[in-house]
Amino acid sequence: MKTLEFFIKHYENFAAYYSISYVILYLLLALMSYLAIKKYYNSKYYLHKDVLVKSNHTVGVSIIAPAYNESATIVYNVKSLLSQEYPKFEVIIINDGSTDNSLELLISEFSLVKVDFFYQEKIVTKPVKAHYKSTNPIYSKLLVIDKVNGNGKADATNAGINSAKYSLFLCTDVDCILRKDAVAILAKPFIENTEKVIATGATIRTSNSCEFKDGELYKSHYPKNFFAGFQELEYIRAFIFGRMAWSKMNSLLLVSGGLGMFDKETVIKVGGYWHKSLGEDFELITRIRKYMHDKKEDFLIKYIPETLCWTEVPSTMDLFMKQRTRWSRGLIQTLFLHRKVFLNPKYGKTGMLAFPYFVFFEFVVPVLEVIGLAVLLLDFLYFDINYNFLLIVSAFIYLFYTTVTLLSVLLDQLIYQHYSNIKEIFRLIVLAFLEPFIYHPLNVYASLKGYWNYMIRKKQKWGVMSRKGFKNSTQLQ
Repeated sequence: MKTLEFFIKHYENFAAYYSISYVILYLLLALMSYLAIKKYYNSKYYLHKDVLVKSNHTVGVSIIAPAYNESATIVYNVKSLLSQEYPKFEVIIINDGSTDNSLELLISEFSLVKVDFFYQEKIVTKPVKAHYKSTNPIYSKLLVIDKVNGNGKADATNAGINSAKYSLFLCTDVDCILRKDAVAILAKPFIENTEKVIATGATIRTSNSCEFKDGELYKSHYPKNFFAGFQELEYIRAFIFGRMAWSKMNSLLLVSGGLGMFDKETVIKVGGYWHKSLGEDFELITRIRKYMHDKKEDFLIKYIPETLCWTEVPSTMDLFMKQRTRWSRGLIQTLFLHRKVFLNPKYGKTGMLAFPYFVFFEFVVPVLEVIGLAVLLLDFLYFDINYNFLLIVSAFIYLFYTTVTLLSVLLDQLIYQHYSNIKEIFRLIVLAFLEPFIYHPLNVYASLKGYWNYMIRKKQKWGVMSRKGFKNSTQLQ
């Protein structure tokens, strides 16, 4: 019993110091995010995007979008990707061994024919069966690749990189809706910075309940669905008060797989996306940063605080748990794979700042929360609890968490004004107060389940998640 009491006492002290450190870190990130956003909007027109849009000498961009069983919406979404306001781009759709009629629909709608294509397999992938181009000049920017299924987005994207003709590529999902100027805005940092930019990312929001017309956002709505609503809240907080801060410190370790622009040459040098990865976007950025540090080359990874992409998020408990479980498996897989980076001065900010953050404040937090609940239960059963102190600490953590979320919502609405309906904003605020009790525990459970599946069950499959799409149901690999 004395041993148990000793453990509980020391764990409570550790938890108190850890919580204080977490709060201080979050406040620093919030301050840096605010300063970074302010700086971005003050210098937004240093190189106006219209200069890029109207120039015939701008850098070319290949938009790469893998597709697996997307027949319900693939024609609509490809037309959306082709509608980018940019003078020099191509759209590469990779039919990753679909078992539905996705390829047939593309061939019919866009008048596609097989072409002789000089394909260099700089990154090894599953066999590519054919390349298709349109006989209609309107769709001259479209290239469709038919390949054997690679059991994940990474292998299909690598085939697209091998086929890309431009020096920059934009990785997205075929079911994502991009803003008309997304390519222009993401390409700007590559042009206006003297240091080598190897990747850029931007804010992604949920498309659930939004209205789209002619391939672009017509009217933004807060998701009516229970799970989608909480995810919208989570996205706002993560993109506003997280990634901008890391971008300001040039320590960004994650560019979303749904919207990320990359320097093609650099990605090829590091071997492209790892086809066995469960979090290929996180793993690729970590590997690229590691490679650049090894080469002792200066580089930048920039984040743009504008919503340039809308994507459908899981709207059921089953789909949500599948997604978050895979994310957590991807997190632990990447951290273990690149463990030599951890607190290694050789890797600069990556090893001393960004990577340790993901270890101590992304990976460890769900574990500590469960241990904390167990300690609280043991304290209640066998020892005296200082209920007043417990209440004060719990209230402080809850109010801090909620305040950060509400500030994110306020800043988001002041800058972007996505919601014109007061009722939707009010619903967002209500969910901010409910999130710690309802949504957060589900995330913790999904994280622990992912850790268990990866370490104990050795489960490493991607899995399949169904999506409703903008019109009918479809499948996302």
